[in-house]
Amino acid sequence: MKYTQVTFELEPMMPAREVLVAELADLGFDSFEETDKGLLAYIPSQDYKDELLSDLMAANMPDQNLSWQAQPMPDKNWNAEWEKNFEPIIVEEHCLIRAPFHASENYPLEIVIEPKMSFGTGHHATTYLMIAQMLKMDLSGKKVLDMGSGTGVLAIAAEKLGAKDCDAIDIDEWAFENAAENFERNACKHIQNIMGGAEAIPAQTLYNVILANINRNILTRDMHLYNQVLAPNGSILFSGFYTHDKQDIDTVASTFGWTLTDQQSRGEWCALQYHKQA
Repeated sequence: MKYTQVTFELEPMMPAREVLVAELADLGFDSFEETDKGLLAYIPSQDYKDELLSDLMAANMPDQNLSWQAQPMPDKNWNAEWEKNFEPIIVEEHCLIRAPFHASENYPLEIVIEPKMSFGTGHHATTYLMIAQMLKMDLSGKKVLDMGSGTGVLAIAAEKLGAKDCDAIDIDEWAFENAAENFERNACKHIQNIMGGAEAIPAQTLYNVILANINRNILTRDMHLYNQVLAPNGSILFSGFYTHDKQDIDTVASTFGWTLTDQQSRGEWCALQYHKQA
């Protein structure tokens, strides 16, 4: 998948940069890099249009200067670039997430991921938060849905934590192919890899646990579909949004009678866990 890089310069830097990242995530940008002058943001080229940035809230803040320039990313060996910077991640001193070129270490749970251009290595706070919550759960024998599965890291974690089977769904073809490679790399036997959005959730299926590490707008849009396939006494874990978005998620969750059972944050990112009554 080809990406477009947008270089933002801000003066002053804060709080506009935090506002900008939240806005861009809602517009479809899926990765960010802070710079001395502002921010680099990345979006699939097929989703980028100049008018997408025509009415940014961050640009209209009092006494705020904001400028940007967009350019297609040059073709290069992104795997090689990633390998130069990737370091193993340890979640809660229990789960090691490493690349194939890293040595194995003695942790109860080990996941081997080669992400290519897919989201989900554990480096991002939301992936870390999701796995941290999963480590506290009993997934033995559970049926799991991983929505927006990216690299497949959460589905892999679910199987290694005892889930009897898992459906991993992502709308991006590159992610779908990357996840398939990672499932094989981790010798997973009970994960069904599906390409599509929420409409691709297998019909008449009930899940004991739903994992959704997606941005706020998609979560709130599709939560009614998740409610239809979440089994009574089931749990649903959300991340992919900022702590200031919690109220929006809570408001929709309350319409289904879900109970908030866990909340964690890492930096400005948030993860929530809900329980569905029997």
